[in-house]
This record gives sequence, C-alpha cells and structure tokens, in this order.
Amino acid sequence: MNYTILVYETAEELAARTDPKRSESYWAAYTDYSRALAEAGIVRGGAGLTPPQTATTLRVRGGKRAVHDGPFADTKEQLGGFFVIEVADLDQALAWAAKCPSSSTGSVEVRPNLPPPPQA
Repeated sequence: MNYTILVYETAEELAARTDPKRSESYWAAYTDYSRALAEAGIVRGGAGLTPPQTATTLRVRGGKRAVHDGPFADTKEQLGGFFVIEVADLDQALAWAAKCPSSSTGSVEVRPNLPPPPQA
C-alpha cells in the first residue's frame, strides 16, 4: 500500500536549510533518511518544498479565480516536503515516519494514498 509522509517543520527548522551554521547537518539528516528509504526499496517519490512564503493559493468560487500570495493559514508548523512510500501496512509506514528527522522537532503526518481512478 502507498502512504505519503507529510513533513511539517517550524519556521526555525526551515531556516536551517540556508543557515551557514546549520544547513550541513540539516541536509545530512535528510540525505541519510532519503538514502535509507531508497535502500529499503520503498520510496516511490517525494520532494522538499520551498518555504511557505513562496506559495500561491488559488480558490475558485462562483467560477471566478482568487489568487493570493502565501499559504492559506498562519501556523506554527509548515509543510516542508513529502515522501511517498510503499509498505505493507500503516505500522510499517509509521515506523519509517518515526525515522524522519522532523519527527523529533516538528511533526510528521502519515496518510494512505487513494488508488488511481479507473481508466476510462
């Protein structure tokens, strides 16, 4: 079954990506985690995301588009990236999520992926 691991980080954690004093250890932790997922043969995709202030939010109401800079909500934790994995069950997905570097400083959400829609 496929699961998505959604990685939520604080603004301070996200800032570590570009902080000269912290970026090396930040990226090393994620390189190690990504490598472990790949070596286990379970990773199916994923990506890091740019900071929330680079987001553009779109809503369509009454057939009209409303486009706004930035994220929809101001939160303490922000979506920093995701991994798509294929494992047997939720317990295995949670075990891998617990190894994610942000599980100890931010939070990690695990969601089952819906199957693709039937082909027409």
